[in-house]
Amino acid sequence: MFNGGMATTSTEIELPDVEPAAFLALLKFLYSDEVQIGPETVMTTLYTAKKYAVPALEAHCVEFLKKNLRADNAFMLLTQARLFDEPQLASLCLENIDKNTSDAINAEGFTDIDLGPAQSGILTDREVVSLFLHFTVNPKPRVEFIDRPRCCLRGKECSISRFQQVESRWGYSGTSDRIRFSVNKRIFVVGFGLYGSIHGPTDYQVNIQIIHTDSNTVLGQNDTGFSCDGSSNTFRVMFKEPVEILPNVNYTACATLKGPDSHYGTKGLRKVIHESPTTGAKTCFTFCYAAGNNNGTSVEDGQIPEIIFYT
Repeated sequence: MFNGGMATTSTEIELPDVEPAAFLALLKFLYSDEVQIGPETVMTTLYTAKKYAVPALEAHCVEFLKKNLRADNAFMLLTQARLFDEPQLASLCLENIDKNTSDAINAEGFTDIDLGPAQSGILTDREVVSLFLHFTVNPKPRVEFIDRPRCCLRGKECSISRFQQVESRWGYSGTSDRIRFSVNKRIFVVGFGLYGSIHGPTDYQVNIQIIHTDSNTVLGQNDTGFSCDGSSNTFRVMFKEPVEILPNVNYTACATLKGPDSHYGTKGLRKVIHESPTTGAKTCFTFCYAAGNNNGTSVEDGQIPEIIFYT
């Protein structure tokens, strides 16, 4: 820039790709060894240090990023680490994402990652269209992939149904459907099976919860949605994380739906026993009426017909 055959002769030099704060940090470091890095300037300072080949300042920037690496910024820093060719930082980001996957994916930065799956070449054009239709239309077309959420628990997924018959019409006005239950052994609940609309294919918004009844502590919840096809089948609504259920402790299952009138269950069972087809082990669920605002759900009839769990 200043020496050799291509040196500039201008008295004023513009640096359009360098932020003023980053360039000032570079100058301070060169003249006084002072390191002036903050969350807002670290990336632009790293870029400037690389541009002008100041590896000592680069190292300070990378160290600052390592110390401030969290699940909610891991994807953003991974993108930057690849851009600036920092393999060690990239490796730490991937390790953090691996350990805190749920928090990392739920962070705002996840939607801004530089590789989106639809444009990566991993999927064929036909697969991209198939998945797009699966997520946007109702009824959903069949896809060639498993459409059930993965579960981190080992073993076989189980479910129990507490109703023996299905009827029509159940309304929703913002009140939660609730039912109390206890189990004779330790299990992990991963979701509920819920009824859908009596008016054909529809989308519902739903909040599901499991509450420790005695302390009124929410142990697990999820604000989500599901699509139904108009049949009297149940439709899966899953928790973000498995909810541990201890033996002989009272819990309350809650579901708050927003949508049209649905089917509901009748001829409810107070006790439901699930027997493992391989080991013969029995898991016994006992259901009780949840007093208070329950939208009419009881042991005999109502909502929350299925509990999905792992033993």
